[in-house]
Amino acid sequence: MTAPAASENNFPQARFGPSYLSAAVEKMFQWSASEISCQALEGDASDRSYFRVLLKDETNPKGPRSLIVMQLKEPASEPETDFTRILKFLRGLDLPAPELFHYDVPMGLLFLEDCGIRTLEEQLHEFPQNKARLYRQAVELLVQMQTRATRAMDAECPAHHLRFDVEKLMWEFDFMLDHYVGKLCGLPLENSARKDVREVLIPLCESLAAEELCFTHRDYHSRNLMVDGKRLVLIDFQDARMGPCQYDLVSLLRDSYVRVDFDLLGELVDYYIQLKEKEEKQKVDREEFARIFDAMSVQRNLKAVGTFAYQSVGENNDRYTAYIAPTLAYVRQTLDRRFGNSALRETLLKYIPGLEGSEAEG
Repeated sequence: MTAPAASENNFPQARFGPSYLSAAVEKMFQWSASEISCQALEGDASDRSYFRVLLKDETNPKGPRSLIVMQLKEPASEPETDFTRILKFLRGLDLPAPELFHYDVPMGLLFLEDCGIRTLEEQLHEFPQNKARLYRQAVELLVQMQTRATRAMDAECPAHHLRFDVEKLMWEFDFMLDHYVGKLCGLPLENSARKDVREVLIPLCESLAAEELCFTHRDYHSRNLMVDGKRLVLIDFQDARMGPCQYDLVSLLRDSYVRVDFDLLGELVDYYIQLKEKEEKQKVDREEFARIFDAMSVQRNLKAVGTFAYQSVGENNDRYTAYIAPTLAYVRQTLDRRFGNSALRETLLKYIPGLEGSEAEG
């Protein structure tokens, strides 16, 4: 091995070094790479770390040129994780997800197929003229995933046991109140104010929890879809659970990282409904679908604000604070358009900083 691989000095957060990588590659593929190098990747808002391992071997041109190492926060004793179980479930349904080459349980390291260096977000920024086409492709994949996974759901898939019930949805709202309103903004709510907010949020959560259950990726957005040639590939699906079908559509179209203008959003929602009707062979009530979509938008976007705030105040990570304002703008737009002068709108504007001054919808 002539080129350096990752070492503890190069990547202090890595639990592996050059000799480990060399031995792991030989074990997985039954050949020795003549050169191995490693790059630390910018991860998501989680406690996992990611590395791209580049391989070179002129004697084995058919072998993989690179792979991804996912490092868990702590090694676990179980031979499988929620990630590996859901990965197996999705690949069993012929859905585009990375191949798992090896899971080193004692080390807490997963060796995965490298499905490209560009996310959908990056592709959209570089080729904005392809925005509508790429989003239609993402909607098509979403319908395929939801349809196949929901029909095939069984107790072997971790998502089967998890629901977006009232308790979970309200927990996410409370998380936002604690970390965004209370800590990041420095305006913790008194008991009476918190009671007022919860009283308008509980009915919203009850309406969402009453929806027919569907497999939800839970983070189906532009940073969790990889562009691999002409296909999109699913990643970061380990938190999947059952919930309204609108959940992932909201994640995609009310994305904190890429703005979808209102006209295109309407076209894509209609395209999703057309595909859903074709798959399920029954009509969708468009007015009711839009009502749940908007309610889900309020919940999902405020949940994202809570996550971004926690990363700042809890993890000393300010990478996501710039996305709080545009995400709150989505919430304000939805409140103005859907909820009018309701108690929900008035209460949220009163107690959640940043909503009152959010930009009007264009």
